[in-house]
Amino acid sequence: MNVVVASMNPVKIGAAREAFASVFPAESIDVTGIDVDSGVGDQPDSDAKTREGARARALRARDAAPDADFWVGLEGGVDVFDDQLMAFAWMAIKGRKGDISEARSATLPLPPAVKQLVDAGMELGEANDRVFSTVNSKQGGGAYGLLTDGRYTRESIYAQTLIIALTPFVNRLYPQFEQGDR
Repeated sequence: MNVVVASMNPVKIGAAREAFASVFPAESIDVTGIDVDSGVGDQPDSDAKTREGARARALRARDAAPDADFWVGLEGGVDVFDDQLMAFAWMAIKGRKGDISEARSATLPLPPAVKQLVDAGMELGEANDRVFSTVNSKQGGGAYGLLTDGRYTRESIYAQTLIIALTPFVNRLYPQFEQGDR
């Protein structure tokens, strides 16, 4: 099975590898990354933009690598709810036939110091690095790892969400997806 992830970020590629191996344990799975634009900028600042970015990435990956079996778009974003900055991600998976399946990750409340930097225009990963005195946290545990002392990481949250997004491809209760016909 050939899976193309619409990112070169090792966290996103690792999450896809883990999720596909979990859902398709009998398959030999090759997961590769490809650099495509989300169309929503480096820091989507709403639920809708984040979802749009994940969908766009999956479809652009399909256009760039049409011979794959699945194309995966992962997009991290932020939004403010009741003055609380929240981080989350949308996952979009396109199979060879049928619809795009999507799922949204767990939502993480971010500290006021991170919100202040993001409000000033800083991208979340850079804001986390500054507040937590880290380097390139978005290619590591991310805010999830930093705030949960590693109990959860960006990769583990993304893998869980991808498993949920894969559900329609393996469950016959979703007739708009072609189960087993990749």
